[in-house]
Amino acid sequence: MGTSKYSSEFRADAVALYRSSPGRTYASVAKDLGVNHETLRTWVRDAEQAAVPGAVEASALEKENKRLRAQVKELELEREILRRAAKYFGGRDQLVSRFQFVADHNDAFGVKRLCRILGLSRSGFYRHLAGSDARAGRARADAELAERITSVHTESDGTYGAPRVTAELQGAGLRVDHKRVERVMRKFDIVGLHLRKKVRTTVPAADAVPVPDLIQRDFTASAPNKKYVGDITYLPVGDGQFLYLATVLDLYSKRLVGWSIADHMRTELVTDALKAAAGARGGNLRGAIFHSDNGAQYASKEFAQVCKDLGVIRSRGAVGTSADNAAAESFNASMKRETLKGAKRWPGARAARLAVFRWVTRYNTWRRHSALGQQSPINYEQRSTTLASAA
Repeated sequence: MGTSKYSSEFRADAVALYRSSPGRTYASVAKDLGVNHETLRTWVRDAEQAAVPGAVEASALEKENKRLRAQVKELELEREILRRAAKYFGGRDQLVSRFQFVADHNDAFGVKRLCRILGLSRSGFYRHLAGSDARAGRARADAELAERITSVHTESDGTYGAPRVTAELQGAGLRVDHKRVERVMRKFDIVGLHLRKKVRTTVPAADAVPVPDLIQRDFTASAPNKKYVGDITYLPVGDGQFLYLATVLDLYSKRLVGWSIADHMRTELVTDALKAAAGARGGNLRGAIFHSDNGAQYASKEFAQVCKDLGVIRSRGAVGTSADNAAAESFNASMKRETLKGAKRWPGARAARLAVFRWVTRYNTWRRHSALGQQSPINYEQRSTTLASAA
């Protein structure tokens, strides 16, 4: 029971009685008065403090200082907890990480304090703790699946993404869906090959004058310098840059008669290639057909004028139909496949130019073609000329 039932006079008299009995203890005096001995001790202490000027104020200040020191200590502790937590959470699921942080640090800071600072419920934490064995089992299963995924991914030379990895695993008898494969690949940083966006080299001209298709997908010729096909292809170099290659291919011998490389796709790229072909043929392309797609360069007035000057008859396939110029596109694909050899790009423009120059030279002079009886284009032309002369 509190001391409010005792009047101030009673308390004062009790203190006076204690002071007048120097040999007696708090307990013996309190027994005579019918009060608790600690209550009497408090009355005496309060009376002594009241007798000293400023003692009450000093005691109150000391209590406040003690409270503030405790508060500062608590704030410093909270800051230390949050500092550790910031490093601990980086890049992980926030709720799961907070629970795990409490589990890992409760011996040092206590569950109650950690849950309060991190905004968690203690009941939620204890539920999380109860499921730790199940989570550990799932983590082990994910690690085992990651090993299987890595094996499939490696066998595909790093090209397979989640859909193909899933199909491969299912084909091997593993019951797994693509969502889990996606999650595990993301968790273990297993990434499939993302093909770069195709560079569009054929941009039809809106005002192009119609030109007939004189080839009609017949990519053969009865003699050299009769029918040519050409195209533009990109050459990836450096850090996301491109060069562009324009070609002029003789359909009789499959010889690359003219070609041009530049860092742009202006009309002069294709006119330079056609002029180079004319130079290789002794300045004589008169009457030859040149077939291309409907790119703006080939449909331009400048290209039409160069063809007129050289006596070349223009031919173009249908808009948006790559098959109408398949011979030129096949040549470009072979060239890049055999020069890049699996690399995504050349280290620089000079390396690309030299690689193409070397390959084109070898292609024309000694690369054997099954369609030419395993002869090179130039050898095939020379032999056909010799046979024609002999006849």
